[in-house]
Parts: sequence; structure tokens; C-alpha cells
Amino acid sequence: MTIDAIGCWKDIARQIRKKRSDYVLALKKNRGTLHEDVQRYFSEPALLEGCAYHKVVDKARGAAEVREYRQTRDIGWLAQRKEWAGLSSIVTTGNTIAKKSGETASQTRYCISSLPLEVERAGRAIRGHWMVESYHWHLDVTFREDANGTLDRAAACNLNIVRKMAINTLKLVDVGIANISTKNKRLMLCMNFSRYLDAIMAL
Repeated sequence: MTIDAIGCWKDIARQIRKKRSDYVLALKKNRGTLHEDVQRYFSEPALLEGCAYHKVVDKARGAAEVREYRQTRDIGWLAQRKEWAGLSSIVTTGNTIAKKSGETASQTRYCISSLPLEVERAGRAIRGHWMVESYHWHLDVTFREDANGTLDRAAACNLNIVRKMAINTLKLVDVGIANISTKNKRLMLCMNFSRYLDAIMAL
């Protein structure tokens, strides 16, 4: 199971382990010294060299994304390790996106996990989690789903499916403008739907 930092709680980790499942929990500053300790560990070049390492390079929309994952079971020094049920390793991921324009953006994240030393598996779990988070972000920003007041559960479920289909369509259709946001692309389609109808139907 993967959970964002809002779900990084000892009770949640305990419940996951009771179900004989593994967890990868994102760390942020709301975890106080635990986040600081893990961040400090991965900031040491000598310690970083001893970690299991996995690298993935993807290219999409004129940008190259490099994702580097490092994992270690060297957690004997971690003061809080016994407070987290099944804690077995710590993981860091560094994402760097390089655009054709020469601009680069980078982000570093930290996680605690019950997984053994399987850095590729840990990487897949982290990547899968952030893909879901990105999807939810698009649902809220593009369609304001969080503000939707539909009370009927079946209707709410159906609307969620339709929104997801719409997001997939928006990602694929070409409106002739590079790097346009999904929200603005939706606006363009709504303003002149007949112009793009053939392109949508050809998807």
C-alpha cells in the first residue's frame, strides 16, 4: 500500500501489517524528526553510495524525465524505527525533468517502507502512487470534482468515470498549442467543439 504524507501514521502502518501487507509511506515535514533524519541520511554521499539504486528514463511531450530511486535497510541508527510496525527500509526518489527549452525541474521525496531491499519494486510503488495522485489532481483542477455535490452514489460514480474518460481524451487530442494545460485545453474544446470533433472521434 502507498499513502501520501497525510496517511503517514503509526496506527495506519500497524493496521497494514496486521493485514499482512507491505507499505510505502511518504514522508514530509509533518513527521518532524523522522523526516529530518531520513533526509540527513540520504544527503551523505558516502551513505548514498551504499544504497540499492534504480534509474528510469522516460520521454514525453518534448521533455525527458529521469527518476532515480535509492533504498537501504541500514536503519539501525533510526531512533523511531521500533515505533513503526514492520519498518524495514527507507527510500528516496529524485525526479528531474529536462525540457527542450533547456529548463529543468527537480524534486526529491522520502519514504519509509516495510519492503525488503527491492529497489525496483519500491520504485514501482512510488511511481504508481504519484500517477494516481496526479490523476486526482487533474480531476479537481480541471473538473472541480472535490466541489461536486452529487449525493446519489451511483450518479457520483458514473460522473467520476465520465470525467476520467474526458481527461484521457484531453491528454490525447491535439489543439495545435504546445504545453497547454488540460484546463485550458478543455476551455478551447468547449468554445469551438465542432472544430475538434473529427480529431476527438479519431482517437
